[in-house]
Amino acid sequence: MANKASRPGRTLIAFVLVVLAMYGGLALNGEWTPKLGLDLQGGTRITLEASTTTGEDITQEKLEEAAGIIDSRVNAYGVAESEVATQGDRNIVVELPGDPQREIVDTVKQTAQLRFRLVAGQPQPGSAPQEQPSEEPSEQPSAEPSDSASPSESPAGRAVSEGLVRSDETPSPDATQGGKDKGNGNGNGGGGNGGGNRGGNRGGQGGEEPSTELPTNKSTPAELLAWARNPDPQSLQRLAEFDCSQSGDVVDDPSKPLVACDEEGQAKYLLSPALIEGTELADASYGIPPNDAQYVVTLDLEGGAPTDAFAEVTRAINGTQEMFAIVLDGVVLTAPVVTSPITDGNAQIQGDFTAESAESLANSLKYGALPLKFEVPVISEEGPTLAGNQLEAGILAGVVGLGIVLVYCMLYYRGLGVVVLASLGAAALITYAAILFLSENAGFTLTLPGIAGLIVGVGVTADSFIVLFERIRDEMRDGKSVRVAVEAGWDRAKWTCVIADCVSLLAAIVLFIFAIGVVKGFAFALGISTVIDLAVFFFLTKPMVTWLARFKFFSGGHKWSGLSPEHAGIERIGVARTAPGVAR
Repeated sequence: MANKASRPGRTLIAFVLVVLAMYGGLALNGEWTPKLGLDLQGGTRITLEASTTTGEDITQEKLEEAAGIIDSRVNAYGVAESEVATQGDRNIVVELPGDPQREIVDTVKQTAQLRFRLVAGQPQPGSAPQEQPSEEPSEQPSAEPSDSASPSESPAGRAVSEGLVRSDETPSPDATQGGKDKGNGNGNGGGGNGGGNRGGNRGGQGGEEPSTELPTNKSTPAELLAWARNPDPQSLQRLAEFDCSQSGDVVDDPSKPLVACDEEGQAKYLLSPALIEGTELADASYGIPPNDAQYVVTLDLEGGAPTDAFAEVTRAINGTQEMFAIVLDGVVLTAPVVTSPITDGNAQIQGDFTAESAESLANSLKYGALPLKFEVPVISEEGPTLAGNQLEAGILAGVVGLGIVLVYCMLYYRGLGVVVLASLGAAALITYAAILFLSENAGFTLTLPGIAGLIVGVGVTADSFIVLFERIRDEMRDGKSVRVAVEAGWDRAKWTCVIADCVSLLAAIVLFIFAIGVVKGFAFALGISTVIDLAVFFFLTKPMVTWLARFKFFSGGHKWSGLSPEHAGIERIGVARTAPGVAR
C-alpha cells in the first residue's frame, strides 16, 4: 500500500487552494480591515450612576454584581473587547470599542429590573387618536385597540400572535387560533373581539364592580388576576390619559400597577403589580425546536414560589387570550397570550421571530435583572488610549523581531529555512483571514493584548519547526537516509508538537473563561494562533519537508541544504536511496 507521504504535492496544492478560497470569500465581502479595540481606535463610554431614589442600600457587592450582569449582556453579542468596571461607590463605566451596534448600546442602557406582570384588558393605541374629542368624554377607555397598533407596524422582534406554551408542548390549533388570527402587534395575540377583551370589558361594563383596593406585589396570584380582570377606575383613568411620549418618565415600582408602552411606543398597557421578579428567572435562551421552522425564546424559572405562582396564573388564563407581560426598564418587551398551562416553570415564547430578534429578547431576559436601579446613563465618545506612534512602534518592533527570527532560521537551517519562511507566511495569511472573518461575524475586535497573543502564537509555530528539524537530524545520526529520516523524524516529532499545542490551547481556554476585560482578547488570539499552527504544521510544513527531501540538493546532503553531515553532527551521509517501506 502506498505511503501517504508519497503524494505530498497533492496536500500542498489542497492547502494553497483552501487559503485562496478563504481570501476569495473575504474579497466578496469587501472588508479588509479588522475591527480595532478601545486602545487602538477609541469608542463609546457609558456611565451608569446608581439611583438613591428607591431607598435601596448601594453596596459594593451589589455594584459588582450589576457590573457582572452588564458585562454578560455586552459579551453576549460576541468577543467585542468591551470593558465594564465599577468606579467609586456609585458608578459603573462601560466602554465599547468603535461605533458599536445600536442593540448593544440599548442593552447596556437597560438598567432597571426585569419583572413579570399581568395585562389588564387589552393594549391601547400608544398615542392619542387624531380626532376631535367628544363633548362628553368617556369615563372608561375603550378596550378595542385602534388601527395604529396594526400588525404591519409591529416592532421588529416583538412578533405578531406570540404565544406562551410549555417547553415540552406544541399548542394545538384550537388553543392558538385566536392568537394567530387576532394579532395587534408587539405580541398582542389576543387583540380581537373574542376572549382577549374580557378583562378590558369587565371594568364597569360587564356587570361586576371594579376593584377599589389596589393589589401589591405581596398579593396572591389570585388577587392580582382578579384585579387584572376588574381594574380600579383610577388605574383605568391613568391608562386613558397616558401617552407613550411620556414613557421616559415611567417609574417601575414593583408594588404598584403600571402603565407602560412597547418598545416602539405603538401600544400602551395597564399592568398589575409584579407577579415575578427577574431575579427569579433562572435562564433564557433561543433557538429552533425540533420539527419546527420558527425561532422561539425559552424561559426557565427558579423552582418554588415563582414556579407555583406562574403555574396558578397560566392555568387561570389559558385559552382566554389574556396576556402576560414581561417588562424591562418600564418597557414591555413582550406580551404573549398563554396557550397551555405551565406548571414546571419552563416555557416557550412563540411568534414571528428572526434569529436577531430572538437573540435580543433572550439576552434581555437572561441579563435583565440588576440588583440596583440606575439613573439615565451618560453616553460620550472616547478617543484611543494608545497614541498612534506607540502603536506604530509596537508593530515595527514585532516586524523587526519576526525578521530576526527568519534571518536566524535561514542562517542556521539554511535550505530548510525556506520551510520556515513558507510556514510562517502561511500562518500569517490564515491568521489575518480568521481575524477579518471573526470581526465581521463574531464581533471580535483587535487590541494590543490580542496582538501580543498572536505574536506568542508565532513563537509556538517556530517551536514546531525546531522540534521537527532536530528529530530528522537525530534519525540521520542513526544512519538513516534523508528521506527515511524525514518520515521517522515526523513520527517522533508530531506527537510532541501536538501535546505542546494542546497545552497552549488549554491554557488559552482557561484564561478566556476566567479572565476579564482585554485579557480575554489575549487568550482568544492565542487560541486562534495555536489552532492555526496545528493546521500549518500538518498540512504545509510536513508535506513540504517530504517534498523537498526528494530533491538531490537535500537528499544528497548539500552543505547549504541544512541536512549536510556537518549540520547533522555525523561524518558522512549516504546518497539518497530508497529505503524499505518508502515509495519513490
